[in-house]
Amino acid sequence: MSSILDLSSAEWIKSSYSNANEGQCVEYAPGIAAAAGIVPVRDSKDPARHALAFSVSAWILFTAALRSGQFPTV
Repeated sequence: MSSILDLSSAEWIKSSYSNANEGQCVEYAPGIAAAAGIVPVRDSKDPARHALAFSVSAWILFTAALRSGQFPTV
């Protein structure tokens, strides 16, 4: 069974890793994470598109990997 997460009242925060000059703009909604246990992530340049949703544990692992430099820079 799937359910649709209502993000209409979500407050989005732009990631500190976003770069407006090169168009790499990522936003997440931490309030939803606290309430639903899911971290919604979207492209701030196209907020009408669907957000991706990650479990809180997956998001924590992903952001820790970013901070530690485990991903190559492009």
